[in-house]
Amino acid sequence: AEYYVRTIGALWAIETVILRIFNAYGPGQNLPVSHPPVIPRFLKQALGGGSLVVFGGGGQTRDFVYIDDVVDALVAAGTAPDVDRRVINVGSGLETSVTALVALISEITGRPMEVLHSPAESGGVSRLCADIAVARKLLKYEPRMNLADGLRLTLERDPRFQRQWPHPSTS
Repeated sequence: AEYYVRTIGALWAIETVILRIFNAYGPGQNLPVSHPPVIPRFLKQALGGGSLVVFGGGGQTRDFVYIDDVVDALVAAGTAPDVDRRVINVGSGLETSVTALVALISEITGRPMEVLHSPAESGGVSRLCADIAVARKLLKYEPRMNLADGLRLTLERDPRFQRQWPHPSTS
């Protein structure tokens, strides 16, 4: 897709910028039956009392970025100078292991979770973390939401979780 964006930009003489968005999450995120994103899947399983299936040992890492931070980067990219034909990573700039994510979700929801380990799926990388130096420089991008607060906001703002999770103001 990046190749096509660059080619169209060159052929039509228009400015283009490519944002590589890492593991974005937040309220309302789609939860398909096949290959659901890890955060809404784990939240749903934790609140529903189900077991969490972790593929591999749980040491694999990802860079989770809250949707509001992604929107900030998108808006900035639309008006920033000197971004034509650039590829810019958008993430939190922090690695979180699947094991650490499970522990954090358990702590936030107050629900102990049974973790089942399944063989690692093929094709996945063991570590993934955005280098956001270019985003910081060109977009003045600075992620504002840490993972714990982003998970809490997702639980508070997503209607799918509101009946299952007590809001801090009501607990």
